[in-house]
This record gives sequence, structure tokens and C-alpha cells, in this order.
Amino acid sequence: MQESLSTILVIEDDAVTRNLYLKGLKVEGFEAIGAENGVMGIQKAQEHLPDIVICDIMMPQMDGYSVLSTLRQDPLTTGIPFIFLTASDTRGDVRKGMELGADDYITKPSTLDELLKAIATRLRKQASLQNWCNTLLQRTPKPASTLNTVPTIPTDSQSIFPSVPQLKEVFDFIEAYFHQGITLCDVAAAVGYSPAYLTNRVAKQTGETINNWIVKRRMAEARCLLQNSDETVEQISKLLGYQHVCHFSRQFRQHHGLPPHAWRLCSKKKEELVKV
Repeated sequence: MQESLSTILVIEDDAVTRNLYLKGLKVEGFEAIGAENGVMGIQKAQEHLPDIVICDIMMPQMDGYSVLSTLRQDPLTTGIPFIFLTASDTRGDVRKGMELGADDYITKPSTLDELLKAIATRLRKQASLQNWCNTLLQRTPKPASTLNTVPTIPTDSQSIFPSVPQLKEVFDFIEAYFHQGITLCDVAAAVGYSPAYLTNRVAKQTGETINNWIVKRRMAEARCLLQNSDETVEQISKLLGYQHVCHFSRQFRQHHGLPPHAWRLCSKKKEELVKV
């Protein structure tokens, strides 16, 4: 039995499988909700805001990919952990789901024990994220003179790049083209140096590589867009020049310790705290 009642939404068009999962989850102490198709699943997710969504991929009316994409675009449901049920574990199917923001995959046919293990893993990670957010909020000061203002993250080049006159041309180029997927070779060609020479020069004067500065600039813009726009994570990744959203999400997690959608949720909570 769970110490607290967690809500699990199971979206599965096969009634036998859906009812089997729902019955097993209820026996284990979860509040289990079922939906027979993707359209109904989205409605119930928005209504109940479950702790986890379990969703089949191949369904009539709306497939699991469309369900996930819709939930990720809704601010109310974007952070809900999402586990796919699929009869296929091919690399292409898995990659497509992960690029859309899926948290895990369970290959059918699967046992109730396999489902419960996947749910337990997601709940532990969600609890860790919540604890991280709570700790962050407790450390966030409430400025007496700016209680009604929302903090913004500066993203101009002066706040991101160091003031090194000899490298101004380098940083100006990164600032102008960081959203176009530029690389070290692009920067080197623009300023007239070999990649090796430019790498050594920048590292010697800043302690960072060109690629690191490009990523830092992208991450600064990503934070700004996540905090101040309604663009989806996939849309933001494209705006920043990433070919695949999974690459963007991986880099963002490496720099911030959280995936983009989770960072956005924490940022919103901080804003709400400041406004109180």
C-alpha cells in the first residue's frame, strides 16, 4: 500500500488490459482512473491532474504520441510523468516518444509487476523533484521593495560573455548566430582563425571552450523562453537551433539538473511565491 494515495490514469483502448491494470492498481492502494481512447484520456488528465499517465500508443481516434504532445503543450499537464505502453520496442518508436517527452516505456505484453515497478520509479523521481523545488523555494528571498514584480533573467551578451576586448568579435558572432546551430568551425571561419588556434586562445583567456560558450548562450535563452513564453519545449529547441528536442533536453538537464518542463514548473512556483 502507498503511504499517500497517488492517482494513476490508464489510457488503453483494450478493455481487458485496461481493467486488469485498473484493478491491480487499486489493490495496491492507488487511485486508478481509466480512459478508453486518447480523446477521453486528455479530458481526464486535465480534469484529475494524475500523478502519472500510462498510455497505449496504437489507439483509434488519437494515438499515444498525439496524447503526449497535447499534454506537454498544456501548462497544467506538461509536468505529469508519462509512460508509454507499446507492442513495439523498435529504436525509431522509442526515439519518437522520447523526443516528445515520454518518461518511460513498457513493452506489451507486460505484467502488473512490471507496471508497478515503472510507476514506483517515476514516483520516486517526482518526489525528488518536488523536494528539490521546495528547497529552492525556501531559499528564494522575498525582496521587500519588489514583492509585486516577477524576476527576469537577463540574456543580453554582456551578461553572458566576459568582457574580453580581444574576443569581442568571437562573442559578437556567437550572440548573432547561436540560434542557428553554429559550431566551433563556424566561429573560427567567421573570425579568420583555425579551430585549434581559436580553441586555445579562448580557453586561455576564459577557461572555457567555444562550444561551451555557445551552449551557455543557448541555455540562457532557453531559460528566458521557458520562463516568459508559452512555447513548448520542442518549439524552444527548434528556436535555439537544435535538430532534435532530446539533444536540447539532455543539455538542459546537464546544466540545470532538471529537464526543461520541470525547470519551467519550478520557475512558475518561484514567481507565485514572490507575488505572495
